Amino acid sequence: VGEVLLKYLQRSELDGRHVETAADLLTELDTMQPDLLVLDVMLPDGDGMSLCSQIRTAQPALPVILLTARSEEIDRIAGLTAGADDYVVKPFSPRELVLRIQSVLRRSARPAQASGRVLRDGDLTVDLSSRRATRGGVDMRLTAREFDLLVYLLDHPGEALSRDQLLQDVWEWNFGDKSTVTV
Repeated sequence: VGEVLLKYLQRSELDGRHVETAADLLTELDTMQPDLLVLDVMLPDGDGMSLCSQIRTAQPALPVILLTARSEEIDRIAGLTAGADDYVVKPFSPRELVLRIQSVLRRSARPAQASGRVLRDGDLTVDLSSRRATRGGVDMRLTAREFDLLVYLLDHPGEALSRDQLLQDVWEWNFGDKSTVTV
């Protein structure tokens, strides 16, 4: 799966690297400095969900997409609770996964104007350069989308924001029909 995905990434002009085990990933994570991880839940030497949680603690701004054969709702909930930004079930379309990767990267991209910008509200501090948020000096564990939502809300203090605004500006979803149900 890893080698096939690498070929699809190359076709989409994205660089990728395949690592076989959790131990190898943890060893190389600091030197690789990836923009995103696609993490299989079933690793030969560990549990991908636990690894996701561990990575989220060490690098809260690093987006993670979990890839798994586990399709039950409880598994998807566990994966997202562990800190995954997306959850893709096998078998999957490699083209769809590449589009999901591009979408997560787009949402988690650091805008050039954000360099050095820090937002504060009471004991909440949000550093846009490092994509870290702290409350009372304690690091908050936020997914990429949660971080983007927090920044959006801080950039619009006191404003009543509609669901449509949030979907369009934070999630980058634009539904033509206002009666569309979003789950």
